[in-house]
Amino acid sequence: MSKFWSPIVSRLTPYTPGEQPKLSKLVKLNTNENPYGPSPLALEAMRTELGDNLRLYPNPDAEPLKLALAEQNAAHGITPAHVFVGNGSDEVLAHAFQALMQHEQAILFPDISYSFYPTYCGLYQVAYRTVPLADDFTLRVDDYLGAAAGGVIFPNPNAPTGCLLPLAEVERLVAGQPDCVVIVDEAYVDFGGDSAIPLVARYPNLLVVQTLSKSRSLAGLRVGFAIGHPDLITALERVKNSFNSYPLDRMAIVGATAAIKDQAHFDKTRQAVIASREHLVAGLAALGFEVLPSAANFVFARHPRHDGAKLAARLRADGIIVRHFNSARIAQFLRITVGTDEACQTLLDALQAHLKDMPADF
Repeated sequence: MSKFWSPIVSRLTPYTPGEQPKLSKLVKLNTNENPYGPSPLALEAMRTELGDNLRLYPNPDAEPLKLALAEQNAAHGITPAHVFVGNGSDEVLAHAFQALMQHEQAILFPDISYSFYPTYCGLYQVAYRTVPLADDFTLRVDDYLGAAAGGVIFPNPNAPTGCLLPLAEVERLVAGQPDCVVIVDEAYVDFGGDSAIPLVARYPNLLVVQTLSKSRSLAGLRVGFAIGHPDLITALERVKNSFNSYPLDRMAIVGATAAIKDQAHFDKTRQAVIASREHLVAGLAALGFEVLPSAANFVFARHPRHDGAKLAARLRADGIIVRHFNSARIAQFLRITVGTDEACQTLLDALQAHLKDMPADF
């Protein structure tokens, strides 16, 4: 700590991202990256963009990408005026916390959820209250109704649990909190859920946030977007243009636009991840793990007789990296990214070997 730090910085607890280890022969199942590459059309678009034009600033509004997203959702009444884009969904969420969350009242989000939410609250001095998930780690909509709130935010599917809130329940929550913005963070929705984007036309308080990092295999490009009523988008644009008026570079705009348009590649790789997830769930269950129902590209699992931290350490010694959260209620769980079938089988084989020779912890 330095005397030159501001009081806000001194009080911050920064978000800790998933580890990016530098190990040889690594089976990396800890950061929910897609095991399959990006759209070939996206790669070609970025190669074409390489040239003298990189000396010029990009389109400040990323208009081609907004148009592609609007066209993709035109059946739901979405126009470019309903779309906001940024450097990954994390930046989009950061602007939403500053632009749309009411600072006079506490905002609400689950007690087990994306750990960036309290970090943003600390950065922007937004009061918050966590709402406990049910014993089965599902979100109970009734717990969010009837109470004054400065905003509501939750991932769907939730992270790190992977549990999905059905669209009808999402709508019930949005309708039940008409006086504040409800943000549905859909980073993983393409792997098993129904997006809330069709609800945007009916609810001016709804903002849906998605990313191209997961289902579009573009984590290295950093592109996210939000869809909501134009009044909400205008607020986000005002914050963006007071912070960084050129958030997406030329490579990101053309690559993301091409990826959105390549529906065939999206469908193929998404279905491959879903199929691998089901294989992984079955394999973990056969080893005695309790696996929460997942609609994401990861699973959340614990073993009734073995400590989660010890299992994670054993796997790491094998060069297999999974995510362990040393947090209340979930300290025995491992969050395991769905990799290729080969990577998933390597994990299952290692777990089977360790479970045979490890004494029970419980």
